[in-house]
Amino acid sequence: MQTILLQASADGGILPQLLMFGAIILVFYFFMIRPQQKKAKDQKKFRDELTKGMNIVTIGGLHGKLVAVEDDTLVVEVDKGVRLTFDKSAVSMEATARVNPQTNS
Repeated sequence: MQTILLQASADGGILPQLLMFGAIILVFYFFMIRPQQKKAKDQKKFRDELTKGMNIVTIGGLHGKLVAVEDDTLVVEVDKGVRLTFDKSAVSMEATARVNPQTNS
């Protein structure tokens, strides 16, 4: 432990090392943690704004139309007369927001 402290003081002090460590923490925060928090916040806002009649995609890839929105669950119609109940957290995105590059429209 003494050799590390002696090397730090011989190189000009411990302050440059602390500044470098602080800079690494800031870079980690702005490139890793903050974007994940923003994405989670946007996803929560989207789930809170779900309305009847929207076309959605679940996290499992199931496409359907919302026929009922309750507090914690959704009823999704996937085919004529086939209705499935999902938890709100299972919704990934709105189906119209997804762009298929293979189609021209």
